[in-house]
Amino acid sequence: MSHPQLLRPRVLLQRLLQLMILGLLVGLACWPFNLLDHWQDTLLRLLPRHAQVSAQTMRLGEVDLLAASDAQMQQLRGSRLSMVMQDPKYSLNPVMSVGLQMSEAVLRATPMSRAACQDQVEQLLDRVQIREPARVARQYPHQLSGGMGQRVMLAMMLAQHPQVLIADEPTSALDVSVRREVLNLLDELVEAQGLSLLFITHDLHLVRRFCDRVLVMFAGRVVEALRADELDQAQHPYTQQLLSAVPSLQRRRTTLPTLQRDPAWGHA
Repeated sequence: MSHPQLLRPRVLLQRLLQLMILGLLVGLACWPFNLLDHWQDTLLRLLPRHAQVSAQTMRLGEVDLLAASDAQMQQLRGSRLSMVMQDPKYSLNPVMSVGLQMSEAVLRATPMSRAACQDQVEQLLDRVQIREPARVARQYPHQLSGGMGQRVMLAMMLAQHPQVLIADEPTSALDVSVRREVLNLLDELVEAQGLSLLFITHDLHLVRRFCDRVLVMFAGRVVEALRADELDQAQHPYTQQLLSAVPSLQRRRTTLPTLQRDPAWGHA
């Protein structure tokens, strides 16, 4: 995709889609962080018309995402490739009840009666560990806590049984205890449904504990790809600097090191 700071996006997209087919939990860390939105929009074909994608191939299974028609992409979104946004406050419709919003996703996947749809919505809410799902289904987004709103978003995305789930900083708006609960829930859902997860974050400790693979990006280009449990053995100077800048309770420092970025990393 053409952008002054996005260099050779084909490298990232090819690696991502290859890893996704393997059913892995892939962590994606990037600077600057706002560039990550371009990648998920590219995968979902949600870019503005004037944007240009320079990748020669971009496939999800047997589907060529570059050659797919708008109608094909409409069918693909949600049913095979889905996304959970960063903050449910801005993702859920404030004037529609939770149950009504979820019913749209349920009915899109499988036409059914109103009563059956309501039952399916409550089952999905129960699956993401929401107590009293019938009551929550009648509520509106402003009546939900941050953690509950994120669970509702997960339930909506899972309603269509996608193969790949893109999670864009899904826990950044949550406190520490709720964050752990949501991560554990994501892990359980991924294992139960055989999902592939693309986890977008800037928290390397979180990536280390939660993901199978890590792709580290600089200026829109993958500079290092490695297993999450091998993150401490990272070879690229940018990844090493990111790790050294993470605060530690065991290793107290008066100041944290400043990243020394080399523009050449984006062209290598």
